[in-house]
Amino acid sequence: MIEIRVTSDPKFLIIVRAMVGQLCELLDCSTEEQRKIVLAVDEACTNIIKHTYHGDCRQSIDIFCKGNEDMLEFVLQDCGPPLDINRVTPRDLDDVRPGGLGTHFIRSIMDEVTYTYKEGCGNVMRMVKHLHKNST
Repeated sequence: MIEIRVTSDPKFLIIVRAMVGQLCELLDCSTEEQRKIVLAVDEACTNIIKHTYHGDCRQSIDIFCKGNEDMLEFVLQDCGPPLDINRVTPRDLDDVRPGGLGTHFIRSIMDEVTYTYKEGCGNVMRMVKHLHKNST
């Protein structure tokens, strides 16, 4: 298992992307699968920064990662107020404008996405990706 805490400054997302990419490589994910998983985790962190912390770069995001040859699991925890789960929805894809597709990407890339709230701890987002090995 890998556990890291990053400051909610977007400049630190490069570290998160590198860590997720390296974990995917260790588990022999295809290049396409790796690219998508990195995007999903990056979008999830970006949403925390933008929507939970409202751009406050002094907060933290805890990221827990574990995986094996069959699956990868990412758990992101913030210190924000409880999310209104009914508001965590992707916008209509016909609504063409910049931004707002992070939730869509996350749900289309990952196989499981759940949100919970731990009193005194914050929001917890769990994402699971079942891995499909390259046939050689």
